[in-house]
Amino acid sequence: MTYGNGKLNTHNKNNNKMKLIFAILSSILFGTAALGQSVNPELDTNLVKLLDADEYGMKMYVFVILKTGKNKTTDKAFIDSCFTRHLANIERLAEAKQLIVAGPFGKNESNFRGLFILNVETSEEAKILLETDPAIKANLLTAELYPWYGSAALSEYIKTHNKIWKTKP
Repeated sequence: MTYGNGKLNTHNKNNNKMKLIFAILSSILFGTAALGQSVNPELDTNLVKLLDADEYGMKMYVFVILKTGKNKTTDKAFIDSCFTRHLANIERLAEAKQLIVAGPFGKNESNFRGLFILNVETSEEAKILLETDPAIKANLLTAELYPWYGSAALSEYIKTHNKIWKTKP
């Protein structure tokens, strides 16, 4: 090909080479990415829907750290009453599938008392659930909330746990 001045048109040849190079690089990049991902042969689509899992089998939760609150009362009857109702509230939330994990920490310097993993997506939703906790309401405990991305199958462990405890806390 020539332009009006008689010189060879290298623009089209370079353009075609660039397209070829782009096509090869794209094939390598996308082909490699596809090889790195595999489809799960054990995928249970009904379970995915039931657990509200994303494509990675994960979902958002709210991770709660319970710490010693500002109420320093020594009234044993009051404290016992609050914590008895705190445990009942934990059971209620677990039965409603709103609480996935709960448990106390051992003695520590950070005043961590326990943790919850709540089956909600936002801190606002978590705060509403935490307002039902008598120990938090009485300020015997305070809660720190963190968004947390974890396995959507986490809720399935409760079914197993309920088959192994001998004495109810």
